[in-house]
Amino acid sequence: MKYLPFILFTVMTNAAAQLMLKYGMMQLGALSFAGVNPVFKMLQIVFSPWVFLGLTTFVVSMASHLYVLSKVELSFAYPFLSLAYVAVAVFAYFVFREDLNAYRIAGIALICVGTVLIAQSGRHAGEDDGALSNQTLHSQRSMIQ
Repeated sequence: MKYLPFILFTVMTNAAAQLMLKYGMMQLGALSFAGVNPVFKMLQIVFSPWVFLGLTTFVVSMASHLYVLSKVELSFAYPFLSLAYVAVAVFAYFVFREDLNAYRIAGIALICVGTVLIAQSGRHAGEDDGALSNQTLHSQRSMIQ
C-alpha cells in the first residue's frame, strides 16, 4: 500500500494522456490521407502540440509504471490501471460532453469495486520494503529456465 501514490500517479498520467490525445485529434479534425504522403501525415499528427504532449505524458506514465513494477507484484499493480478508464469516462463527460449513460456508470462501479478488492489484497501481501525479494526473483528465474 505504500506505493499506492505512485500507482495512482501512473493512472492519472495515463488518463491525462488519453484526454490530451483526444483533444489533439479534435483540433486536427477529420483525417484524410488522400493525395498526401502517409509518412508526412503521420509526422504532422505526432508533432501537433496536443498529440505530442499526450504522447510525452504517456512516456511519463510508463516510466512511473516501470518504477511501480520494480516495487510491487504485477498482479497487484496492473489492475489499478483500469482506474484510468474511470477517470477518462468522467473527464470526457465533463470536458468533451461525451455520453455517460447507466451502462457506463454500472461498468465504472464494477471497475471501482474490483480495484478496491485488489487493493485490499495488497494489505496482506507482506511487503517488506516493497521490493521483490531475492528469493522471489530466484524462484522466478528457476521457473523460466
